[in-house]
Amino acid sequence: MERHFEKELEELKDRLVWMGSLAERAVHQSVQAVLDGEKDMANRVIEEEPAINEMQIEVDERVVKLLATQQIMAGDLRFAIAVSRINGDLERIGDQAVNIAQSALRILRHPRVKPYVDLPRMSEIAEEMVRDSLNSLVRRDVELARNVLARDDVVDSLRNQIFRELLTYMMENSAVVFPAFELILVAKNLERIADHATNIAEDVIFMVVGRDVRHPALDRR
Repeated sequence: MERHFEKELEELKDRLVWMGSLAERAVHQSVQAVLDGEKDMANRVIEEEPAINEMQIEVDERVVKLLATQQIMAGDLRFAIAVSRINGDLERIGDQAVNIAQSALRILRHPRVKPYVDLPRMSEIAEEMVRDSLNSLVRRDVELARNVLARDDVVDSLRNQIFRELLTYMMENSAVVFPAFELILVAKNLERIADHATNIAEDVIFMVVGRDVRHPALDRR
């Protein structure tokens, strides 16, 4: 019975990681659609979103089944709670990727506002945060999870820089208002993706050491 329970836990983690890989790919493709003007790639992200939604339901059902049928000890209970939280964050990362893909389609209708400098860097960091948060889950690596938390402020700073530059362009040239506004939305979505990666890292820390670090700034330092 114990070996069967361990197998169920491992399968649950594997499904969550697979869902995370789908969400991570959606983020990468949606941003590339913006940077490279790839209409087909943007459409692909939108078309593949239901797969992430279906996996969210599957993972939730697995968690409920475990809680209902097993007498779970403290460590495994923390794992189940963390998985349930992470599952929601991964689904929302998928939603943000769709938002970016939809913005990409609208941006393609207009000439490029400016050379992309900060946006690729912001995307790179946000994608790394998602990847590392999932790796910290697989490895139960608290230090890697804390490293994810430390990068959230960098993403916020890049978002602010992008906002300032685009607002300046919008004030100087009314012809770029619409595509510039869409780029602002893309930056905002990337910020939210980084926030969800931060949430995942916080849940990994909770799962491994039983400590809730969602609010105290001291824990992040």
